[in-house]
Amino acid sequence: MDISFSVRLPRDARSLPLMRGLVRQALEHLDVADQTIQEIVLALTEACANVVQHAGRHEEYQVDVAITDDTCHISVLDDGHGFDLEQATVPEGSPLEAGRGLVLMKALVDDLQFVRAEDGRHRVELAKRLRTEPTLRLLPN
Repeated sequence: MDISFSVRLPRDARSLPLMRGLVRQALEHLDVADQTIQEIVLALTEACANVVQHAGRHEEYQVDVAITDDTCHISVLDDGHGFDLEQATVPEGSPLEAGRGLVLMKALVDDLQFVRAEDGRHRVELAKRLRTEPTLRLLPN
């Protein structure tokens, strides 16, 4: 079963729980393993939090989600100025305050890309292979 949806959200911290809940419910509906759901939701939270914190004066952002039988793809798009990934890395010995979200996203997903879209918007692309939990099926008596 494939699920896909797109949501435009206000660039406000209150939008984060809504987005987390939507993605969590979609993955739970597909019986994705809880550990995998937790990793995807945390990576998504970091990507959205970066937009909320750094996208400048733009009032909204967009999240596109596509879930197939084996992979969850998420794109977080904003109209901000973007950043240089090389300059955003955390220096050695840092307590990870700056750049912590990038480190977490890299560790939690299988593929992480930062792209300037053709329309000028900036996009963070996350992809994670899915593990499903076996569904308990009761046999009729």
